[in-house]
Amino acid sequence: MAPVTLDMDRIIDDRRTRIIVCCGSGGVGKTTAAAAIGLRAAERGRHTCVLTVDPARRLAQSMGLTSLDNTPRQVDGVDTSGGGSLHAMMLDMKRTFDEIVEAHADPDRAAQILANPFYQSLSSSFAGTQEYMAMEKLGQLRHADEWDLIVVDTPPSRSALDFLDAPQRLGRFLDGRLIRVLTVPAKAGLSYMKVLNTGLAMITGTLTKILGTQVLRDAQTFVTALDTMFGGFRERAEWTYRLLQAPGTAFLVIAAPEPDALREASYFIERLDAERMPLAGLILNRVHTSPAERLSAARSLAAAETLEMRDRPNGDPVTSPPRYAVTIAALRMHAERMHLAKRERRLAEHFTSAHPAIPVAEVGAQPEDVHDLDGLRVIAATLAGQAP
Repeated sequence: MAPVTLDMDRIIDDRRTRIIVCCGSGGVGKTTAAAAIGLRAAERGRHTCVLTVDPARRLAQSMGLTSLDNTPRQVDGVDTSGGGSLHAMMLDMKRTFDEIVEAHADPDRAAQILANPFYQSLSSSFAGTQEYMAMEKLGQLRHADEWDLIVVDTPPSRSALDFLDAPQRLGRFLDGRLIRVLTVPAKAGLSYMKVLNTGLAMITGTLTKILGTQVLRDAQTFVTALDTMFGGFRERAEWTYRLLQAPGTAFLVIAAPEPDALREASYFIERLDAERMPLAGLILNRVHTSPAERLSAARSLAAAETLEMRDRPNGDPVTSPPRYAVTIAALRMHAERMHLAKRERRLAEHFTSAHPAIPVAEVGAQPEDVHDLDGLRVIAATLAGQAP
């Protein structure tokens, strides 16, 4: 049974679609796909912002920008005759965390938090911070309502969906035993502290041995200063999570016709279904199409062998430039492409038979990496089912 065709323009043109999330394993062209979708949406009249969580510079390069940062940058060279626009940005995890502190604390407390060594370490390298900040930045962009479509390019590999766990992970961190211990001095009254004093001294004494006096003091100061913001963290993350489940969001899984990439795609599909996230379809990228089959792979190889025999009829090594070298190379390349296309088609059919209800769009392998808007337009036109 033929797979359902993904109608990319229908998704883009539906004004109720406000967020498109592109996810997939590394090396499958996910960033390029996200950029192409953002460009086509902008040129069809949408005010679009492409947010990449991937720290690589591929998004900036493909859009002709020297660099990207935590502030949306307008992309030049976009056809705005339809009334649309295109901006692009790259998540800066620490800067996003700083913006939250500055927005939800008075200036004195914000300065105290930002200067705290424990905060500086947490905001730069704490496990899960990047995924939570991706949720925060997406929520900020959507809440600002400046763009009517946000396209999210997630990190490579399975961590691309870790931001779905961000609210729960944050909750576990804020409700953890360490946080409760560190906030006791700020929350407890004097008489209550006398009762807890012995047990708390034992706990903090152990922590001091593990972390050191200064680290523990920095952590306690940070938690005390940030305590009033914890509820806001959790509420915003849960709001964004619900936003991702809403009908206005469309998830696209990007894959290449390779066994590992398609296994990862199956994982994403199952995970999105378990989280009740709206899956719009699969983009099968870098597909090698079969050349005209007037010459099969077997006949092509047979012809190459025949020409090789003509170059050395007695089986002797070739002593002069072979007459048919270019033709032989072309015949062998033709046979290899036929075999590759057949193998990829078999893998794709196996995947679609396992997921028959998922719409699919195919993008052919490009002769070179996409590095400008014209290249993105070719990808976008292919996604829309149009011959570039």
